[in-house]
Amino acid sequence: MGSCRHRDLGQLRGTARIHRWQIIRREPHPRLYHRLRHSVQHHRAHRDHSLGSQARQIPSNCMTLRLAVDSAAWQSHVRRVADQVGEILPVVKGNGYGFGRTALMPHVAQLAAHVAVGSVYELAEVPTTLRPFVLTPIGMAVDSSPRADAVLTVTNQHDLAHLTRLGAQHDVVVKVRSAMQRFGVDASEANSLRSTAEGAGHRVVGWSVHPPLVGTDDDHADEVALLAASLSNDLPIFASHIGAAAARLRTRIQHRVVVRTGTSLWLGDKSMVALHADVLAVRAVKAGSAAGYRGSRVDGDSHIVMVGCGSSHGVAALDDGRSPFHFAKQRLAMLEAPHMHTTMLVTTNQPCPRVGDWVDVQQPMTRVTPDVTVWS
Repeated sequence: MGSCRHRDLGQLRGTARIHRWQIIRREPHPRLYHRLRHSVQHHRAHRDHSLGSQARQIPSNCMTLRLAVDSAAWQSHVRRVADQVGEILPVVKGNGYGFGRTALMPHVAQLAAHVAVGSVYELAEVPTTLRPFVLTPIGMAVDSSPRADAVLTVTNQHDLAHLTRLGAQHDVVVKVRSAMQRFGVDASEANSLRSTAEGAGHRVVGWSVHPPLVGTDDDHADEVALLAASLSNDLPIFASHIGAAAARLRTRIQHRVVVRTGTSLWLGDKSMVALHADVLAVRAVKAGSAAGYRGSRVDGDSHIVMVGCGSSHGVAALDDGRSPFHFAKQRLAMLEAPHMHTTMLVTTNQPCPRVGDWVDVQQPMTRVTPDVTVWS
């Protein structure tokens, strides 16, 4: 590779490290260098523009759901939450809160030496420099022991018996049942389960409590304090959904409190992140025309707008059935529900986007999988 390529790739790596511009996408190897070089050149040309300007200027040359992040505001929010809660166990699970699990790992490393993942199937993305905590019990379908440094969750005797069948000896946390009534041992039996785990060769490194979402941080801290009365205080309590109430909780119980947080840590003010889909095609249609997978009828003379995202990205109608798509601050009706990589929209007597425009997408970040992430 020539000196020009070395220089451009080196500049790109430096750019990615400070998160001034990052594009994550899957492409065939022969096209990768050209995409990387284009990214560097594009960043140079537009680095003084606002995020909103960049959202309009990035070329639309493929089906794309794009996540745009105000990097400085987002990083400030992450640091503020971490400082507020004190000792922290960052959570990176599922879709990585829209950023992707791999993309969040370097940010975790700036906050802690460990990270919580959803299941053993998510361990592969955890770098060896971070110690993973697995939040969900291992499950009977797992037929081999996870990586040796993983801290597993045990909720009952069946979990321990399965680890014995696998011949696995791990550090574990004992999950204590909360008002959510999901996983966990009753608080009155937690110390006994701990003894059984230790007798089987596991090292118990903490108690785990996951209150429900309903209620306030103070309500959740009250529940943790109530459960803590039954738990030996030589182990820390890893607790979720207590936020700023962690400081008060630490004054009420003798246990060390580690705040387990994901959504509130990574997803702050909505102004920090925005989802956009590119417009692939626009077609004028007459009233009564049929279109779409299901031959849906168009009520009036309209335009059908094809945008480059759909169910494969996790994009769906809002919970109340409304369309999640907006253009020029107006909601765009869907002809049909999003399908795979494309959604068909209908505009009638309202601003109509053109090919190459971007429309706003209103979706929970915990559900979507963007093709491209842009940090500015």
